Amino acid sequence: MSKTPLAYTPHDHDHCVSSALAEADTLCARQGVRLTALRKRVLELVWQSHKPLGAYDILAVLSEQDGRRAAPPTVYRALDFLLENGLVHRIASLNAFIGCSHPEHPHQGQFLICRSCHTAIELENAAVSDAIAAAAASVDFQAEAQTVEVVGICAPCRLAA
Repeated sequence: MSKTPLAYTPHDHDHCVSSALAEADTLCARQGVRLTALRKRVLELVWQSHKPLGAYDILAVLSEQDGRRAAPPTVYRALDFLLENGLVHRIASLNAFIGCSHPEHPHQGQFLICRSCHTAIELENAAVSDAIAAAAASVDFQAEAQTVEVVGICAPCRLAA
């Protein structure tokens, strides 16, 4: 597994976006699903920031920057496609979406979310997922999906305070 740079550390963000889009093209082709121009644009918008983005934020950018008159259901359908194909995660507490750093294999989402700047960092820690699955099994509960959201303060916000 390659180490993804932290959202708030200096890195080539244009490379993040272009790599995510190229990987999405490859994964969709391999899975035999169609990454339409709108789906790809929505994914690009989600990746343009390391902060979770809501559907209406995406809709506003599509209208302002692209001149598209997309309706909310259109954006939600694109987001559903991206979710189903492991290209984005939904951050439930924020009702927003963030690009998946590891779409090449299915995994459970674990996120560190800064309550100050709203940057979200995806973690992939099998021990956390295994612990949740074991705890669920111990009470005869079959977990179908799990997303762990940890809210706190990122290093730059702590330093700025």
